[in-house]
Amino acid sequence: MAWSQGFDETRLLIAPDNNSSSTNGVGRLLSLRHPKTGIATCYLLVDDVLQEMHWFKQPYSSWFLGDYVTEDGRLYTATSVDPIFIFLPIFEEGRMKKGDDLGKFRQLDEIMLIDGFPGYQHLLSIAEKSMQLVCEVKEIGSSKFFRLDDSKVICWLYHKVCQLKQTLLTLDKNYAAQDEKDTLSDAVSILGEYLKADPWLELLCSHLRLNLLEVMRKEPEKHVPNSVESDIGSAISQEKNKINGRTTRAGKQTKKAKMETESHNIKDMFSRASRRKN
Repeated sequence: MAWSQGFDETRLLIAPDNNSSSTNGVGRLLSLRHPKTGIATCYLLVDDVLQEMHWFKQPYSSWFLGDYVTEDGRLYTATSVDPIFIFLPIFEEGRMKKGDDLGKFRQLDEIMLIDGFPGYQHLLSIAEKSMQLVCEVKEIGSSKFFRLDDSKVICWLYHKVCQLKQTLLTLDKNYAAQDEKDTLSDAVSILGEYLKADPWLELLCSHLRLNLLEVMRKEPEKHVPNSVESDIGSAISQEKNKINGRTTRAGKQTKKAKMETESHNIKDMFSRASRRKN
């Protein structure tokens, strides 16, 4: 389903080009749990590339779309995200670990069956490819069984930290001037936006000999709401109904009441500017 299906208002979406020759330009909008907060978050799936949706809204802003001006200044952006971040808490819960045991091996369709989030069922093939990096895998006949492996997760996270640290050094001369340990801490804090402190940040900091509390204090504040917006949520409800064998017709959005402010008439604006100069 195209992400804009069912909407009668114009929205602007900026998404990365995955350079796939097979792309048809149509994405599937999914509601998934955010890996750190567990809150329903919008993701766009295009040609097996998972992209996180962000929503920007500036008061009284507008956009030029071709030769027309859209008064509603809402802007959606989609940025590619490593799917392992999204699957990590799901597979952590799925191994049903108790105490010091290593947990259970389970099949993907069992692990990915999340109550209230049917979107995960569209990601089974992606999960099978990506999670082999951080899981032990057993094959019995034609079936595969997965169990998250802490040591493999830490190796994968360490690789991410090293990549991010090198990237930071190229972005700002201040990073090149600061202590290497501080740059390492900054890289971990950025990854911390997608990781729970217990157990992954704690284990990663222990591996890197960093202070967990200092790293958590560095975590940047979220300025972009990740939760599903009401209008996008209607499209997700449609998707859930389709999966459950029901079809519904999305009702038209009610027009939002415009807040009255001082005149934005262009002539008035120039008149006021002229009076100030005189």
